Amino acid sequence: MFRKLLSVSGFTLLSRITGFARDALLAWTMGKGLMSDAFFVAFLFPNNFRAIFGEGTINPAFLPRYAALQARGEKAAAAQFADAIFAWQMAAQIVLLALATLFMPQVIRLLAPGFDGEQFRLTVALARITFPYLILTLVAVQLSAMLNAIDKFWAAAAWSNLQNLAMIATLVAWHWFPNAAYAAAWGVLLGGVAQLVFILWAGAREGLWLRPAWPRWSPQVKEFFVAFGAVTIGAASVVIAPFIDTIIASLLPTGSRTVLYLADRINQLPLGVLGIAVGTVLLPEMSARLAKGDARGSSTAQNRSAAMALLLTLPFVFTFLAIPGTIMRAVFAHGAFDRQAASLAGQVLAAYGIGLPAMALVRIIASTFYARHDTMTPMRATVTAMICNIVLKLVFVWGLGLGVAGLALGTALGAWINVGVLTFIGKSRALLAIEQLFLRALPVSLLAALATGAGAWAGVWLLRGHGDIAALVAAILCGGLGYGAVLLLFRGRLPLRIA
Repeated sequence: MFRKLLSVSGFTLLSRITGFARDALLAWTMGKGLMSDAFFVAFLFPNNFRAIFGEGTINPAFLPRYAALQARGEKAAAAQFADAIFAWQMAAQIVLLALATLFMPQVIRLLAPGFDGEQFRLTVALARITFPYLILTLVAVQLSAMLNAIDKFWAAAAWSNLQNLAMIATLVAWHWFPNAAYAAAWGVLLGGVAQLVFILWAGAREGLWLRPAWPRWSPQVKEFFVAFGAVTIGAASVVIAPFIDTIIASLLPTGSRTVLYLADRINQLPLGVLGIAVGTVLLPEMSARLAKGDARGSSTAQNRSAAMALLLTLPFVFTFLAIPGTIMRAVFAHGAFDRQAASLAGQVLAAYGIGLPAMALVRIIASTFYARHDTMTPMRATVTAMICNIVLKLVFVWGLGLGVAGLALGTALGAWINVGVLTFIGKSRALLAIEQLFLRALPVSLLAALATGAGAWAGVWLLRGHGDIAALVAAILCGGLGYGAVLLLFRGRLPLRIA
């Protein structure tokens, strides 16, 4: 399992690196203002609808069933099931694309009520360019799930790089477009085409195909849609929170949506590379083990994943709390994105960081239920957390006057509420067991995180006055030394066995 995690994390890290280059170029060319806010709202559409109809539903509703068929050697039945689900997915996406294109002005008016005039018209135009990315990427999402189910993880982790590279290319050539926002939007669509071609090639190498057909009803499809309905509600609940962020941010000072996006991109680095990678590897493994009757092995894999998720994410929490302003200024305070905007983004990053471990643990704990084909329980937990999330944001932003940082803090605390609800239910049903290997690793993870944060702060203090980039480099070196020293001293308590 550890070897699979390294594969996913490695390619995801590459994706985050190209993503940073893309985001730095976005900040450089568009800054923090009308044009950048318009693009990030338009970019929200394919990304968040993908979370509803893509990974957010395909992984929990489709992957466990497909993986169970593969684990039992029923390859023909697995292929037939995949084709049936693909047919229904494509039919739904074609209808959604047509409706979204036709009614985009009304959707933007609802989503960003604070936009008007030129900003509103630009957002509508950009959203019509970016939205077709959704139908392209959903093919890649389903083929990725199929590859993960047969323990082929590299391609599913690698294909997201192509969108970043496409956007970098169009942003470099932005003078050929009406403005940089149009260049970025066309880069999104071009990236979707590149991702589709790549994943079709990767699937074909493993003998996996998705064959277009007319949607047909069957008992398997009915079972999928029962699960899909519950998962969609849960995924939609998760996506509602960012939409609420967009609505609230449109009512805050211009540039708030841009600051929120860039801070979240830094927060997503450890979450995507480490936290989500663990969940990606865990779900098919638990599903396959349970299909073979190995409940104990499934639980051990889950405990090892949770321990590793905390070991790998907690150091970032302490670092984001210790030096958030230095991080955001060093990465983004260039070109049109000034130091004041970067410092504000640092406050948002610190707030996001509080919820980082919970965002990783949610996927791991939810696998307890998804691997058993139970999609209703995670849905109920997610809806509960989402309601709390929205209430907290309203209190933080306007009740306590925290502004855009209050949006991030509401997201962070909402993630912890989700973890708490799922853990309580899992323990009460005797489905979730906290094993000794997790308890042994927890103190080491906390100590390593403390050493990392202290080292990062010391690195910034040592090179204060020498510029933010130099200070960040020193923070990374000092924090890394502290983290490595703790791991070396207590490596015997850590679940680092390669399997």
